[in-house]
Amino acid sequence: MTSWNDSDLNGIGAAEELALESERGDGTLRAPVTMWVVRAGDRLYVRSVKGVDGPWYRGARSRDRGRVAAGGVRADVAFRDADPDEYGDVDAAYREKYGRYTSIVEHVLTDRARASTLRLEPR
Repeated sequence: MTSWNDSDLNGIGAAEELALESERGDGTLRAPVTMWVVRAGDRLYVRSVKGVDGPWYRGARSRDRGRVAAGGVRADVAFRDADPDEYGDVDAAYREKYGRYTSIVEHVLTDRARASTLRLEPR
């Protein structure tokens, strides 16, 4: 696993939203999808409110590669399944960062959303 440098980790982790472009089978990128991103420790995560059936999630998992942009950072990434033992830290990061959106943040804290937790790894 490649690690984020501090500048990119801080930039993306502090951004309110992230644009995610997943890679198609032919190597081209899909249209960007805007979503929340959280930092837990030295890792970055995204989740699908619709779980593993969410359209952007299925696209991301088709090649497990793409590009993200947030906080002035644009990076090619690999999408990796988060381990269930990471879910608690990711939940806490969502609550801390987006807790002011009480009625919305609960949607990324469901079992369905947790099952779609992806770790973003630079490549």
